[in-house]
Amino acid sequence: MLSSFLAIFLAVFLAELGDKTQLATLLFASNPETPKILVFLAAASALLATTALAVAAGALFDRHLAALPLKGIAGVGFIAIGVWSLYGQLSGG
Repeated sequence: MLSSFLAIFLAVFLAELGDKTQLATLLFASNPETPKILVFLAAASALLATTALAVAAGALFDRHLAALPLKGIAGVGFIAIGVWSLYGQLSGG
């Protein structure tokens, strides 16, 4: 059970590093008028809520999702997002 916890933690932690959510949180925290504890609690609550929705959806659709090649679909999706991001950066967009 501990190894599953660590695998999930590391996967989500690494996926969240530098993403738009973290950058938005950083920008909110950079506002000197906004209490940092408020930024932390609001961002943590939002992540907790979205994670609860993802777990509920996974539990609800587990039989349907198990038949899909999710790792492949996720891999292609991440590559597509990366190519799109690079294209936008290189084209000045």
